[in-house]
Formats: sequence, C-alpha cells, structure tokens
Amino acid sequence: MIVQHHVPLLAFNTFRIAATADALVHIADESDIHALLADPKWAAADKLVLGGGSNIVLTGNVKLLVLKVDIMGKKRVNETAKAFVVEAGAGENWHDFVIWTLAQNMPGLENLAMIPGTVGASPVQNIGAYGVELQDRFDSLDAIDLQTGHVFTLNAAECAFAYRDSIFKHAPTGLKDKAMILRVRFALPKSWTPSLGYADLEKKMAEQNCPQPDAQQVLRWVCDLRRAKLPDPSVVGNVGSFFKNPTVTPQQFTNIIAHHPKMVYYRLTNGDIKLAAGWLIEACGLRGKTVGQVGVYEKQALVLVNQGGAATGAEVMTLAKTIQHRVHERFGIRIEIEPVVI
Repeated sequence: MIVQHHVPLLAFNTFRIAATADALVHIADESDIHALLADPKWAAADKLVLGGGSNIVLTGNVKLLVLKVDIMGKKRVNETAKAFVVEAGAGENWHDFVIWTLAQNMPGLENLAMIPGTVGASPVQNIGAYGVELQDRFDSLDAIDLQTGHVFTLNAAECAFAYRDSIFKHAPTGLKDKAMILRVRFALPKSWTPSLGYADLEKKMAEQNCPQPDAQQVLRWVCDLRRAKLPDPSVVGNVGSFFKNPTVTPQQFTNIIAHHPKMVYYRLTNGDIKLAAGWLIEACGLRGKTVGQVGVYEKQALVLVNQGGAATGAEVMTLAKTIQHRVHERFGIRIEIEPVVI
C-alpha cells in the first residue's frame, strides 16, 4: 500500500474536471484498508471513496484521503431454486460485468448496460434504466468499516434503497465515507423474461417486429438507445443524468397537467407520478444553454457536458442552479441534482 500525494484527478472523474487530491491510495483488497488503519496518521484522516468517478462533480481540490477502489474479480458464488447468485469486486467496470453475465448465460442486467461507473458504485446510487433498478437484482454486499476495519454484509433492506439512493449516500446517519463497498452480489433469475415496460423499448420491439426478444437483443436495443441519447464520457465529459426525475402526488399532478398538457410523465405503482426532468428543462428553453465551458447537451436536456474540455466545478454548479431556478419558477417543481458534489 502506497499513499500518493498531489495526485491529478482529471482521469478519475468522467466530467473531466481538473482537480488534485492531496493524498490518494489505490485499494486492491481489504488488507490495504487494514494497513491504512494501522497508521495513526491515515486512520484519523477523513476519507473519500472513489469508484469510477462517473457520479461526482469536483468543485475544487480534494483535501480528504481519496480511496480509489480497484478491487477486481467476477464469479458465480451460489445457486437457488430461482436464481444464480454472482459476485463482482467493487472495482470492476459495470458494463463489462453486465456483458460477462450474459456471456455466462445469466441474463437479468441487460437493461442496465452501458451505465458508466463501477460495480461498487452501483448500489450506492441504486442505478436504474429502462424499467429496471439495481435493487430488482440485488442479493447482498460486503463492505468494510473505515474506522474499525470490520467487514460486514448488508442485504437489500439494510441498504435502504430508494430512487437513486441508498444508505451509502447519507451522512451522518448513513454510511457515506464511513464504509467502503468491497464486493456486490446479484440474484439473476433462472426463469428470465425481458423487462420491456418502457416506451423506447416497446418502440424498438414494434419497429423490428420482435415481440419476444432474448437478452442479447434487449442488450443491443439498450446500447443503441443510450448511444443515440447520451454522450460518451470518454469523448465528452459528463456524468450522465444530472438531475433526478421529480415525483409528485396525484393531486399535484392534476394541477400541473392542467396547465401543461404535453408534459411527459410516468405513473408509479404507488399512485404517485414521476415527471421527466429532461422535458421540464427543455420546456424552459434551456437545451443548449451554456455557462463558460459547461452546457446543456443538445440531444438530451437532462445531461450537462464539458463542452470545451476545461470546465470547472464552479461553472457546472452555476448552470445547475440556474436550471433548478428556472424549472421551479415555471412549474413550481424542485429538481434535485443526482451526482455527488465534492
């Protein structure tokens, strides 16, 4: 275990914001955490867990000790009557892991293909796309306490999953920067059926006259849809969806839709209504708006991009706050920022 000093973080965040970590250490397994905790200097240091950097906005240099998660490995660990249980190290690339599960003839994650980031970050955000959320396929995870070095296991209930949320996103009552995820396990159904209850997938199914697609076909559709709508972070810096889709009650929805009948929305099973944040932003005339080197993506208003390659965190947050203000001013709705701001 080697602690590096004054480490550039440009390559470690997908928005490609230039910043420096005062100290950074690569974590290959839990023994590296134990070594840190054995050193009084690093044991007492405040820490930041960093996966693929696909869900953070850096607003300046990082004074915390950055723990860059590099724990690797993929394997099938168990089998029940209903599911195959597979495990991946927290440092594994998420999309590569999805592809691996399909190659092993264990479908179930195909709707979540091409989401940037690592396996360890997936439960933190409770990632979701095209009608499937991580919690739908989650089995359990192992994490390590960053104060004691104790390794513990959490099931889905203990992770407190919600829309783009989990216990790992909250402090001081949660586990944000108090624990680091080591490994994640998923229960992939033996009796697989495609999850197609999403308008874009239904359209693909109709266009290609394919009413019973297999998992590989769903994977191809999802990848095509994401490529068409979202910028590749390796080409244009971004963190994917920058805002959460807001949820309103049926009564609130009735009042809003009366004034904005073309609003895009989705009905949830609990009766609430999820509104499309991208539509709200576009309806405010903000598609293409820029602040310095940061802009609203032309193809998807939900995404902010590093247009000139030299965007700052301050520019990102100025544009984000402008968007939030404009949406609230027009619709009376507050949209929340999805990535973690550091």
